[in-house]
Amino acid sequence: MTEAFIIDAVRLAGGRRKGRLANIHAVDLGAMSLNAIVARTDFDPAAIDDVIFGCVTQASEQSWHVGRNCVLASSLPQSVPAVTIDRQCGSSQQALHFAAQAVIAGVQDLVIAGGVESMTRVPIGSAAMGAQPWPTSVQERFGVTAFSQFVGAEAIAKKWSFDREALDRYALESHQRAAAAIKANAFAKEITPVRVALADGSQVVHDRDEGVRLDASLQALGKLEPISAGGVITAGNASQVCDGSSAVLVASARAVKAHGFKPLARVVNMTVTAGDPVVMLEEPLYATLKALDRAGMKLDAIDLFEVNEAFAPIPLAWLKHTHADPQKLNVNGGAIALGHPLGASGTKLMATLVHALHTRNKKYGLQTMCEGGGMANVTIVEAL
Repeated sequence: MTEAFIIDAVRLAGGRRKGRLANIHAVDLGAMSLNAIVARTDFDPAAIDDVIFGCVTQASEQSWHVGRNCVLASSLPQSVPAVTIDRQCGSSQQALHFAAQAVIAGVQDLVIAGGVESMTRVPIGSAAMGAQPWPTSVQERFGVTAFSQFVGAEAIAKKWSFDREALDRYALESHQRAAAAIKANAFAKEITPVRVALADGSQVVHDRDEGVRLDASLQALGKLEPISAGGVITAGNASQVCDGSSAVLVASARAVKAHGFKPLARVVNMTVTAGDPVVMLEEPLYATLKALDRAGMKLDAIDLFEVNEAFAPIPLAWLKHTHADPQKLNVNGGAIALGHPLGASGTKLMATLVHALHTRNKKYGLQTMCEGGGMANVTIVEAL
């Protein structure tokens, strides 16, 4: 059985809602990461066996097979196939899993996994077009009329005893860590700069995450109204709406040798689990421990963790359940500060993780993502 290697991982700097990336067609947004991964690794893109792209809201500009359309809009030849997948917020992390699985199985040698989401141009939920996605059979089985991430986040905060102040303090730390990372130029190796046109006709180079609040304060966060009356979840302690794309190049040992690649990392374990679809966002807690068990590893062996900050209660509950070292978690900030471009977030986090491992001279990293439907993906990698 061959191994799967991560050759490079790139992302666009996150664009705020109606921000610098808002005027770019979603397909062109995805193509930017595809172009970057090929340009940075300097190989003939005709050798790519497949492109697996994640996207959550597959409607409007992200409909009609957005993954293939991103290939057609990119510098890749038309001979490169593509597929679009949806595992909700874990879509591009699952794309990475599928890419690595194809390589490990010996079916393919060179695969790009990635994702795109323009949340400004294709708002979350718009794919439903006003329809009810859950039939009576599902509603009756789980005793709900709909599944809501906001309900799930509030339920987790209550179950794990996190009050509003604890959530806001975590959110503040996310901004502070992201601000420190920007100041230290920690994202330089993962972000591909792109030139964008603004609404006034001027052009700028977009190379910095727009959502990070350098002046964030506990006082300002405390003034925000909760999303639900009487609740503790606010826009300040939840992930930011974000436009972006990301991509990871996965290769077999044969492709590494043939193209003279120098891998950044090796994929150690890929796990996906599912649990309560009502609480929905709690599954990373249990998936993490299952992945470690399957990999034959102890928690202490992991040097850095990336746990998606969909809402502050998720990483906080994850820490409480796993007893992980909080100083190893989301060391450069998370989605509360940097944004959560849904279908692009999985490989976005992997780009941050593998480059952070190298920058800090660390060995093992673990990434996990809460997902709609009560699912979670976990990926463990070894820096090389």
